[in-house]
Amino acid sequence: MADINIQRKKNTPSPWLLLLVVLAVVGIGAYFLFRAETAPPTDVPAPAGSGIPAPPDSTTGAETGPAPAPDAVGDMAAEAPAPVTPSVLAAFAKGDASQPTYGQEGLRLLKAVLVDLADRADLQDPTIQTRRDDLTSATSRLGEPGTSLRPGFVAAASLIQAIQQKGYPEQEKAVRQLATLTEGLSGRNTTAQDQQQVQAYFQQAAELVQALSEPPR
Repeated sequence: MADINIQRKKNTPSPWLLLLVVLAVVGIGAYFLFRAETAPPTDVPAPAGSGIPAPPDSTTGAETGPAPAPDAVGDMAAEAPAPVTPSVLAAFAKGDASQPTYGQEGLRLLKAVLVDLADRADLQDPTIQTRRDDLTSATSRLGEPGTSLRPGFVAAASLIQAIQQKGYPEQEKAVRQLATLTEGLSGRNTTAQDQQQVQAYFQQAAELVQALSEPPR
């Protein structure tokens, strides 16, 4: 009797299982593809020599430029002069009157204080404005060699008097004293007597300017 070779039938995978595996692979691939498309772009530096500017640094939150040099910062601060106040004028008046530029610098400070004072709202008066313009004109050439200081002294005293007459009757005596000092000035600052008279003028003017800077009573 012949032997019959009996082999077991191999189990073939179910077509539904294969379909599920294919769908899972497709789904995973679609997920990673969608994620790559929606991810924010990263800043990639352009190749050197491409002509494309580099993107701004995102860590600072704003575009940055080269910082100014320390010398440039110092120059900008030096170009902004400090405001001239009555106290600045008073401190200068007590300084060394023998300095060659004492008269010119004192008139410059006095003019700056008086111009600001004449521009005050409660002092808008035709006479005050005329005296203000006279002072500006009389001190326009202070830096030129040989310029007499007397016109500036007279113009400043006249403006102070106009402001006093506008709203400071109690300063009339002090203004008369300033006028007397002005009459004795030669416009020079060379001799010891000249220097003493110029310093007395600036000290009296500084006291008056301080009083006129206060609101009228």
